[in-house]
Amino acid sequence: MQGDKRFRNLWISIFFVCFVLFLLSSSSGLKQPWNAVEQLIVEITAPFQQLIRQTINATKEFWTNYFYLVDVRSENKRLKREIDSFRRENSQYSELLATHERLRSLLQFKEVIHRPVVAAQVIGLDPTGWFKSIIIDKGKTAGIRWDMPVVNASGVVGRIVSVSNNYAKVLLIIDQNSAVDCLTQRSRDRGMVKGTSGQVCKMDYMAKSSDAVVGDLVITSGLGGVFPKGLPVGRISSVKEGDDKLFKDIDMAPSVDFSKLEEVLVIQTTDPKGKEE
Repeated sequence: MQGDKRFRNLWISIFFVCFVLFLLSSSSGLKQPWNAVEQLIVEITAPFQQLIRQTINATKEFWTNYFYLVDVRSENKRLKREIDSFRRENSQYSELLATHERLRSLLQFKEVIHRPVVAAQVIGLDPTGWFKSIIIDKGKTAGIRWDMPVVNASGVVGRIVSVSNNYAKVLLIIDQNSAVDCLTQRSRDRGMVKGTSGQVCKMDYMAKSSDAVVGDLVITSGLGGVFPKGLPVGRISSVKEGDDKLFKDIDMAPSVDFSKLEEVLVIQTTDPKGKEE
């Protein structure tokens, strides 16, 4: 009840102010100065008029800003969605471009091999974790057989050690069970590249009389019947005389970055049967 009474009194006051202002405005055209009563009325009602005008302006500004902010918020959401969409598209295009470059390099490398090859995708690592190996998405149905060499555009990756109808396991040359007969391209000194299960391989059986130096390119020798001759394997990163009286102690950094393997080529051998595990 008290709230209703205050509300009613407020409207009565507003009506009174508006009525007085109407009277003043109606007499403004007489060009006569205000008398004492009119001056008193103006002094009393003008603050109310000013308050009402300020309230109306504030309310108008509030609603204008409110609807403006609502529009801005909606526009920001729309622009954010568009930016996110453009970012996804840009990421997809970048990935397609990177894939295209890798495949182009593989195709160029394929022309150098001069043998039938099967392209495959790397889909995983050895699930046991005991070996440095990868799983590829090609198997017997694609002509993959045991002991076939695997390469990419950078060089030798490894060889097939297990195969099923649609998948195969590749033992990487950095695995401690891997051994590849190689030679240095410059001096033609031979040795056996063996994995250490790390990122560096050892080149064993390199005679102390050899001319191997740091930076020499190591390539496959073609001996052993697995890898064709001349495929890049890595570069010599360290040469020491070693404790052995016959051989040098040589480390080799592989040409292939095994942490970034995505596509590989399996070189098909002339033996269509191969060995199965």
